[in-house]
Amino acid sequence: MANRQDAILAPPARRKKYEAGFKLKVVNFTMEHNNCAAARQYGVTEKMVQDWKANEKALRSMPRGNCALRRGTPHWPELEKHVADMVNEHRQSGYIVTRNQIRLFALQWAKSNPDHSNRFKATVSWCTRFFERHNLVLRQKTKIAQKLPADLEAKVNSFHRYVIQQRNKHGYALSSIGNMDETPMNFYMVGNRTVHPKGEKTILIKTTGHDKSSFTVVLACTADGAKLRPMIIFKRKTMPILKFPVGCFVHVHEKGWMDEEGVKLWLDNVWSRRPVGLIQKRSLLVWDMFRAYLTPSTKQRLAIINTDVAVIPAGLTWLVQPLDVCLNKPFKDRIREQWNEWMVCGEKSFTKGGNMHAPQLDVLCKFVIKAWNDIDAETVIKSFKKCGISNSLDDMEDDYLWQDEEKAEAETTPSDTELDPYDDCLTNVPQDVIDLLMISDDEQEDFEGF
Repeated sequence: MANRQDAILAPPARRKKYEAGFKLKVVNFTMEHNNCAAARQYGVTEKMVQDWKANEKALRSMPRGNCALRRGTPHWPELEKHVADMVNEHRQSGYIVTRNQIRLFALQWAKSNPDHSNRFKATVSWCTRFFERHNLVLRQKTKIAQKLPADLEAKVNSFHRYVIQQRNKHGYALSSIGNMDETPMNFYMVGNRTVHPKGEKTILIKTTGHDKSSFTVVLACTADGAKLRPMIIFKRKTMPILKFPVGCFVHVHEKGWMDEEGVKLWLDNVWSRRPVGLIQKRSLLVWDMFRAYLTPSTKQRLAIINTDVAVIPAGLTWLVQPLDVCLNKPFKDRIREQWNEWMVCGEKSFTKGGNMHAPQLDVLCKFVIKAWNDIDAETVIKSFKKCGISNSLDDMEDDYLWQDEEKAEAETTPSDTELDPYDDCLTNVPQDVIDLLMISDDEQEDFEGF
């Protein structure tokens, strides 16, 4: 009876995945023996062997490390047609389209049209296959055109007008004009390119296997070039028992991202503790429309610490947020350099099975502190001027707005994160929808093997 109850309560077995290289090895074995012998030799079913033999041509055409070939006919053609139309329409108008936005649009369309989207979940892998089917890639902007679409130009002008009015009214010192932004980070920070002998078809890069694990770094700086202490949010329920370096403020959150409580902690422990914050000198804080910034309790706390806010309109962070425009990418590049160095010569630990552990949390904090400190003050100063926030009020520094700096590109690479919960396209999205988008492919039964 006990065994029967255990069987009932036991979770369902996960479906095992087999890479194309393994499948081909099984197929090759059948050439000298038979399907039944191959099934016994490799511990699979005879039906699998039959299917793999039937799809041998497709298996040989796909990467050996892939488990399935998912580039053919889409499961939801009507949905993909509407998503592709949305992408084309937005790009023709000059608007940015992100992976988040594509997945969100697809999920919302699926909910409105259940007859054409049965079991659709807007997974990361679906988005990748959608890109391949429609010949789409993530591209860096080449330049900021001076002739922007009419409504976008109006929004930019309105934001700049508000900042100038506040500066004229209150006369903020440059040390009192700040910008704050969150950036998601992965425990797996290796790049996608490496030096390798020419002609090799398979390029291997060693990792810790923690590419799904993430945390959040909250960066802030002021228009005089000062960089505030970074806040690091780890995905945990309890604070780890570690001695963290003094150059950062560590917080934990069940999902690893910023919320209303996190904003309060940042205001109290970072923004209020900068030199002019201690005397509560009137200040201006520039940030985006992330929902946790706009709550009544956040506004009340800002009023207490004598801080005015300039909220960046949705869709404009790539144009007028200093951290997005000039600082986040070089910061992440420096993090990646340290991670690569740690992989080569850093102190590491391993599981009983020989798998490498991710870097300790205090080591990650050191990566963040050093990368942030390595950003020079002059770059920070220029980032505010390039976004039209701290330029001299006599119009003598307006040329900064249209300077093209290739090294200051803000677009993150796909390896940085698959979902950015701080993307401004998610500003008015219900929390349960964001939680659904955060589900990884490994947590779903959507495997499509042969």
